[in-house]
Amino acid sequence: MKKGTGIGLGIAFGAAIGAATGNVGLWIGLGIVFGVAMEQRQRRKASKTKEDEGEA
Repeated sequence: MKKGTGIGLGIAFGAAIGAATGNVGLWIGLGIVFGVAMEQRQRRKASKTKEDEGEA
């Protein structure tokens, strides 16, 4: 996943949920947070996999 993709997806999903609930500001903010968290999680998983391969 390229850098920033998680944030972009988070904004898109946040805007969609925000439009449905009538609270766009809250959901775009939450979408950004969830997008960053998703990106970080995948980055750590990839890093751990590379470390495990290096030890074998």
